[in-house]
Amino acid sequence: MANDINKIKVWDGFVRLFHWSLVICVVANLLNEAGDAPHRYLGYVAATLVVCRIVWGFTGSRHARFNDWVPSPRTLWHYLQNLRRGVHWHKPGHNPAAAVMMLALMLVVLGLAGSGWLASTDRFFGEEWLEELHEALAGGLQLMLMLHVFAAITESWQQGQNLILSMLTGYKQQTGKQQDADITG
Repeated sequence: MANDINKIKVWDGFVRLFHWSLVICVVANLLNEAGDAPHRYLGYVAATLVVCRIVWGFTGSRHARFNDWVPSPRTLWHYLQNLRRGVHWHKPGHNPAAAVMMLALMLVVLGLAGSGWLASTDRFFGEEWLEELHEALAGGLQLMLMLHVFAAITESWQQGQNLILSMLTGYKQQTGKQQDADITG
């Protein structure tokens, strides 16, 4: 298959499993805000997934490692300046803005799990400030997720490839400007 030659493996199996499992947990919890046992357990699963992803960020495959995709402030600044001029990112993996979004999403999920857990303890049960924090984080997560999906669709269109499909298959189309080796996984 000629098309297979132009593909590069970017997302390993763990990253894809993490992503879609977290999607399921978050969507299920957004649909069930009652704070009942399923809501709490899904929150704990989501937090566990994020902790595992953090570990994988130091031990996983090439493009899963933080040192491959977490940008320095300078890289992020240059990326945003180039984007403003219409110059697009041509490397596998997350672009710098998407990388910052991934980190923020993981932090918010951990914040939600932590605030939700605290609200269930004897010491903090019924604390209005904690419930408000949890709700604010949930609202922020919803906005961030809408931006994430919008950006994935927009970037797919601009790059001429289906980035959502790549998170299912693990492969992205390699452009002539991408000079990167395949990863294992």
